[in-house]
Amino acid sequence: MVRKQLYIEPTQEVLLKEKSGELGLSEGELVREALSRYLTSVIPEKQGLSNWEGELDFIRQRRALGHVQGERSWRREDAYEGGQDEGSQSG
Repeated sequence: MVRKQLYIEPTQEVLLKEKSGELGLSEGELVREALSRYLTSVIPEKQGLSNWEGELDFIRQRRALGHVQGERSWRREDAYEGGQDEGSQSG
């Protein structure tokens, strides 16, 4: 392991002590676990931004085509269970 020092807020210290006691883990173990979870779940979301940028490019390309001639082969109502738009049901 590599030794790191960091500053935490007083409220974080209180919560860290409480949670480590509840879980029966050392504060260091709890911090390492939290850091691992953060680095494997939150950071990839930021990397996923490039995927959204690609999607935006696709949308712009489709919009540039303008109105597409012809009719749809589906009806909006078909997307709902029972074949009816739930918003238009009476009762």
